[in-house]
Amino acid sequence: MRLTMVGTGYVGLVTGVCFSNTGNDVICADIDKRKIDVLNKGGCPIYEPGLTELMEKNVKAGRLEFTTDCENAYRDAQMIFICVGTPTGKDGNPNLQYVWDAADAIGRVIKDLGPNQEPKVIVMKSTVPVGTTLKVKERIKKIVGNLPFSVADNPEFLKEGAAINDFNYPDRVVCGVEDERTGDMMRELYEPFVRQGNPIYIMDVLSAEMVKYCANNFLATKISFINEMAALCEHFGANINQVREGMCSDSRIGKHFLYPGLGYGGSCFPKDTLACMSMGEEAGMEMQLSTAVHEVNQRQRTRFFKKIQDHFASEGGLKGKTIAFWGMAFKPRTDDIREAPAITLMEMVNAQGGKCRGFDPVAANNIRHDHPKLVEVVDNMYETIRGADAVVICTDWDEFKQPDFDRMKALLNAPVVFDGRNLYKRDMMAKHGFVYHSVGRAPVLQAQVSH
Repeated sequence: MRLTMVGTGYVGLVTGVCFSNTGNDVICADIDKRKIDVLNKGGCPIYEPGLTELMEKNVKAGRLEFTTDCENAYRDAQMIFICVGTPTGKDGNPNLQYVWDAADAIGRVIKDLGPNQEPKVIVMKSTVPVGTTLKVKERIKKIVGNLPFSVADNPEFLKEGAAINDFNYPDRVVCGVEDERTGDMMRELYEPFVRQGNPIYIMDVLSAEMVKYCANNFLATKISFINEMAALCEHFGANINQVREGMCSDSRIGKHFLYPGLGYGGSCFPKDTLACMSMGEEAGMEMQLSTAVHEVNQRQRTRFFKKIQDHFASEGGLKGKTIAFWGMAFKPRTDDIREAPAITLMEMVNAQGGKCRGFDPVAANNIRHDHPKLVEVVDNMYETIRGADAVVICTDWDEFKQPDFDRMKALLNAPVVFDGRNLYKRDMMAKHGFVYHSVGRAPVLQAQVSH
C-alpha cells in the first residue's frame, strides 16, 4: 500500500519504518525541517534500539522517504496516519492543534483531487480523547463536501526501548472503523504482523479510542499501587521485594508493572491518566481512581526526596552538597526525559541549595539541550560521582547493576546511595559499608567514612 505518516516523532517514525519493512511504500512527512534534514542524511532524531538500521535498509530499498512537503505526500497515499504530538496543557487537556492542522491539510488535498480519486483512509494514530477521530471526519467533510474518504482509529501500544519488537510482534492490533472497506484495508495492512496468531480487533471508532486510555490507566494504576504498598512496607519493616514475590505468584495478579520505584514518567502514562481525569470532568464524572493514581505517582518522588533531605539534615541540609545522579531518562533503552523522576529530584536538590551532577548513557544530550542549568552532565558514570556527597539511581540501566563498589567508595565523599530502582541487595550494600536507601525496604545505616 501507499502510506503517509503525518509526523516523524516516536510513533510516526517507528510506524512508518515498520510498515515499509513489510513492502509498503511509505512517506514520513513533517513540518519540522530540522528533523527531516537529519533523517535524509541518514540520522535518527530519536533513540530506539534497531530503528536506525531498519530505516537505512528501507530507504536504500526505495520504500521509505522523508519530506517537509506534507500536502504533496498526501496526494497519492491510500492511507494517511496522523501521528502528531498531543501535548498536555496545564489543565490536563491534550492540545489537539496539530491534529486539526493535519486534518485541514488533508482536506485541502482531497478537495483538490476532485471526484475521481480513490477514497483515502485517514487513520488516527495519535492518542486522542474519545470522539476526536469523528471530529476529524467532520472537519474534513466541511472542506471536501461529498467527496469520498473514511476515517479510522488505530491506537499504538509501543514501549519505548522495545518499540520495533512491539510493532512487529503485537499482542493485539486494535482498529476502530465505520465501514467494511476500511476494516478490510486495516486487516490487510496488519496481517504480516500477526502471523503468530495474535488477534486483530475490528471495532467501532469510539471504543478503539478508549482502549488505549483504559490500558495505560490500568498499567499506571499497578505502578502506583505497588509504590503505595512499598510505603507501608517501609513503615512496618517489611521488604517490598519479598512481598512482591509472594503477591505476584498469584496467576490472577501476574508480575508485570508491579515493580516499586520512583513512579511512572515518559509521554504516555502521565498524559493519559490526566486525559482520563479531564474527560471525566467534561462528562460530569469524578474519576476517583485515576486521580488517586496520579496523586500517588507525584507523591512518590516527594517521598523519595525526603529520604535524601532527612539524611543530610544533621549536616545542615543540602546547601553546598553535590548529589550525583545515575540515569536521567524516565526508563532504560530510551533518551526520553519527559516527566522523568530524575528531573523532579534534581529540581528539588537545586531548590535546597545543592548542586547536581548527572550521567546517562543515552539521554545526556537531551538533558543538556532541555535543562542546561539544572545539572552538570558528565559522560562517565564514575567521574560523575567523584567528590559527590551521595549518588541517586533514577534509571535502571544495565551498567548500574553491577558497579565496582570499592571504586565507588573511593570516589564518593561518603559511601551513600539512594537507589530509586532497588538494584542492589541490602546485605551486599552493608557488606561494602554503604549507607543505602531504597524503596519499600528498611535502610542500611552504616557509619559514613569520609575520603
